[in-house]
Amino acid sequence: MDQTRTTPSPDNGTTSTPWELGGIVGRGPSHDPLASRRMPDDPPFDVFLSGTVFLDIIFTGLAGPPTNGTEIFTEGMGCSPGGIANLAIALSRLGLRTSLAAAFGNDVYGDFCWRTLAEQEGVDLSRSQRFPHWHSPVTVSLAYEADRSLITHAHEPPVCADEMIAAKDGPPGTRACFIDLDEDADTWAQRAAAEGALVFADVGWDPTEQWSPALLERLRWCYAFMPNTPEALAYTRTDTPEDAVAKLAEHVRVAVVTRGSKGAVAIDNETGEYADVPALPVAALDTTGAGDVFAAGFITATLAGWPLLHRLRFANLCAALSVQHFGGSLSAPGWADIAGWWQVAQRVPGLGDIAKEYAFLDDVVPHEPVGAVRRATATIGFETEGLEQ
Repeated sequence: MDQTRTTPSPDNGTTSTPWELGGIVGRGPSHDPLASRRMPDDPPFDVFLSGTVFLDIIFTGLAGPPTNGTEIFTEGMGCSPGGIANLAIALSRLGLRTSLAAAFGNDVYGDFCWRTLAEQEGVDLSRSQRFPHWHSPVTVSLAYEADRSLITHAHEPPVCADEMIAAKDGPPGTRACFIDLDEDADTWAQRAAAEGALVFADVGWDPTEQWSPALLERLRWCYAFMPNTPEALAYTRTDTPEDAVAKLAEHVRVAVVTRGSKGAVAIDNETGEYADVPALPVAALDTTGAGDVFAAGFITATLAGWPLLHRLRFANLCAALSVQHFGGSLSAPGWADIAGWWQVAQRVPGLGDIAKEYAFLDDVVPHEPVGAVRRATATIGFETEGLEQ
């Protein structure tokens, strides 16, 4: 299948305030935030990652969760690739050359996710595999009151990530890779780290609620660790995100603890920087994938060589733009969204120090038109063959 990037059709949203950006109309080339740092002998990819791809079906506009024996109607619905696809698409939309290893079913859900990632979003799938008679994982997300509930149906993939990647001669050359610390990704990720890749790690919820501190020993070969507050507090046995990030910084070069609507705090042991950044004030429509979008922003800014404070602010901005759209992966902003937000933020009075804090974007955002991104729609695709006149 052709995996070259295509220029998506633009959205037709309108811009009213920097916190209410819709899609930005326009077409053009994608923006490369690492252009000034690229060298002829660079690895072919900027980020390599593996994990499970879900078909996400997101319902928004709910007043609350359903109760027994009732039927409720939603104001909005969207479909998009989910799971690890949230991060892969967010990275690619920020201009990073992204490669993903994942299992895909041979059903219509797998077709939709594969085509969206490879053809629409330009994610390399050369180390991914299609498996006949394997049902693609599906998650239904119910978004209400700035929160969400999830219902998932999934089976274990036929082979694990290490086997899949080993079958393709190991991970590709890459500047960075991303792993879930509690999954069995050690073999390929450690190999990538030994070859010079920066390993960014996250961790999921421990269903046993044991929160073994031994898990943190795996950070010794990682570059950065980015858990959320509940996870960070549980693994470090601390009471505040600030205490947790200090404890995590004893294990890894860069420690980040995200605090949801309260922003993020981080320590960079390599530079001696400490940063504590509040979140941008937004009215969240759907928080699905916001953590992945934050991670994509932080990884992009790190590879671009920015100071820690700017990295956190940029990651917060990406997450803030994301939660104003539904659809998880397809809510991730592109450079047109970021540039549009910055243009409006500089003109709107009453935003306090926001314009000053984000002044570094002047040297970052593209000054030429770039392509807009697609948003989630209520269907995985319309049948159009034979309908065109």
